[in-house]
Amino acid sequence: MRRRFFVEQFHGGTAILRGDAANHLGRVLRAEPGELFELSDGESLWLARTETVGREEIHFSLMEQLPARAAPLHITLLLAIVKFDRFEWAIEKATELGVDEIVPLIADRSEHGLIAASAKRSQRWERILAESAQQARRLRIPLLRDAVKPREAFGAADGHFRFLLSERSGANPMRALLEPAAAAVQGGGATRVAIAIGPEGGWTDADFSLAAASGFSEAALGANIMRTETAVCAALAAVQYAFGVFRADDDSTISEIAPRKENS
Repeated sequence: MRRRFFVEQFHGGTAILRGDAANHLGRVLRAEPGELFELSDGESLWLARTETVGREEIHFSLMEQLPARAAPLHITLLLAIVKFDRFEWAIEKATELGVDEIVPLIADRSEHGLIAASAKRSQRWERILAESAQQARRLRIPLLRDAVKPREAFGAADGHFRFLLSERSGANPMRALLEPAAAAVQGGGATRVAIAIGPEGGWTDADFSLAAASGFSEAALGANIMRTETAVCAALAAVQYAFGVFRADDDSTISEIAPRKENS
């Protein structure tokens, strides 16, 4: 399976790979002129051949346009800022599991030191998303939004279905919410789903009220209490499965997601 890289744009029959990805391909993978790779600009996908390999740039000629199927889901993840190692692991796995947008949440129970330091991490987070999308052979890199408070994030969420992960006893099992939601999908465009996952200290009563007012349904993942990053994986996998993205019985249900072999 050929490696895939992201470029800023295609120009005529050529493309240029720059930055960290070019350095990785040229110096780590030791690419040479004449090798074939896949390139994406976020909208289209091409088979391309290396022409010149430099330290900062790699020039390609485009050989053949490849099929780029649209995913049947558009998922927005509203994720409270937690300890950075866990947050970064979560957004990496969220990218592999098909998330399209990530909104970092400045929740009342997020650690204030993490919130203050998060502004300096945005470039690192962007790089993590790009590398993960590249490894997962995604068509595009997830969009990283600016960090906002729950009030703003909940109000801006435009999903057809909105779920707020909750540990409260009155929360419905996520399966009970997903099954009727998936059955109601009529087709004709991507289904938009928003998932909100809170901080380690949990949501406040005000957060629950704001979410309910914005159309979010409280959803429980089970009896066990999960860490934030575990909840991200469990929730996204459940949504992908419920809406049929893991099925491959026809073109409309083929996802960008596919198992990949780890590098040995």
